[in-house]
Amino acid sequence: MTEPNELKVEALLDIINSSARKAMAEYKNTEHGVPSVDAGTFHPLDFATDTLALRKAIRLLEGACEQLNTILAPPQNTVYNLVNNHTSACIDVVMQSRIADVLDKHPEGLSLDVLADAVNLDKTKIARVLRVLTLKGCFKEVEQDVFANTRLSLMLKTTNNVGCFMKIQRELPQYAAVLYETMVDQEFARSDKVDKAPRIFTLRNEGKKDSFWEMDDEARDVFQKAMMGYSEILSFSTVLHYYPWDNVSSVVDVGSGTGAMSIPLAKMFPHLSITNQDLPETLKLSRNTWEKNAPEVLLDGRIEFVPLNFLEELPVAGKEVYYLRSIIHNWPDEESRVILRNVRKAMGPNSRVLIHECVLSRAFEEPDVGANESSKNHKAPEPTLLNFGGHLTHKMDMIMWFLFNGKERTLKEYKAIGASAGLVLTQTYDLVETMLMEFRIAQD
Repeated sequence: MTEPNELKVEALLDIINSSARKAMAEYKNTEHGVPSVDAGTFHPLDFATDTLALRKAIRLLEGACEQLNTILAPPQNTVYNLVNNHTSACIDVVMQSRIADVLDKHPEGLSLDVLADAVNLDKTKIARVLRVLTLKGCFKEVEQDVFANTRLSLMLKTTNNVGCFMKIQRELPQYAAVLYETMVDQEFARSDKVDKAPRIFTLRNEGKKDSFWEMDDEARDVFQKAMMGYSEILSFSTVLHYYPWDNVSSVVDVGSGTGAMSIPLAKMFPHLSITNQDLPETLKLSRNTWEKNAPEVLLDGRIEFVPLNFLEELPVAGKEVYYLRSIIHNWPDEESRVILRNVRKAMGPNSRVLIHECVLSRAFEEPDVGANESSKNHKAPEPTLLNFGGHLTHKMDMIMWFLFNGKERTLKEYKAIGASAGLVLTQTYDLVETMLMEFRIAQD
């Protein structure tokens, strides 16, 4: 008789095989085939907005592969790998020295001698950094001491939105390093206030003030590009294809940034009237972005820009949809309730709120939260672990903690926060990395 643990391993192998074949089929459907690990150009699917089937397959594949390795590998090796993962330090070297930008001009590859001169770094140390990353398919050594870009390293160019997102995360390891200290510090330990986040603890120890939101025009431009990169990483644009926008006439993008979501929304659905709301300095940059990327929408008069501090003011009243993307996770519960109450006060009787965030799963928590059946696919199949064995949602949860004392939440927690603002959860859409949650006004 086969042992139970062996059966679990066999089940994981089946998941790996079936999900890999599903992913391959999605690539082959493009007629461009499956990408290679050392491809020097992007695949058409890399920036496609509707890759839900591919990403559902990858969600299973990644989680099952990692879980299988954890089961079969010696635990001391696995724990060591958890602690001593210094890939981020190598990525930082590449980003700061702009190695991917230099190699982009030499697709056939560049020797270490020439590369070292171009970035003014020691060639032996550059080689050590690049060889760590080539093990992950990020850069390739085309011949001895000659390196070139791959589709992974191309993401690290300074002109790439994802590269901008990597750049603004440079200080995160400092905040992570003091996490335990903040959990035992008398002032910080029991507080969920924004000014008691690990970031603030680090700044105080260094004698610096909190200037996270104080940016000049150049820094604000980099930050907004980074937020677009964040949208690409989490595939927020998938919502364009799976929410019934054809049945909507007006949308308020609350905390819109420069329009990472509302620009493609306006282009795909020309019947929509859109309002971007954010702080005045962000809206100034937003106008420039729309003039560059969607001038036809400006000419049609389908977009308006209205300043908003969503902690103190109400959004534009009486619109059909209020869309909040990556807003609530920045804030502790108290501020999150304030934001949603302000939105609730602006809503008409048929308005709805769309909260688009990462959503966590928890052990022993009932999946039924009052929404319809569309949330069922968000539950990982046996024997994969919660959140499909993947770490992305929990990584984002930790980032929010480090920066703002914010957090990612479970569906149950979102339902509770919505209820505190007089809203009821009516619909959910599993979009793999994120979930779209539709709320309407609760009926008495």
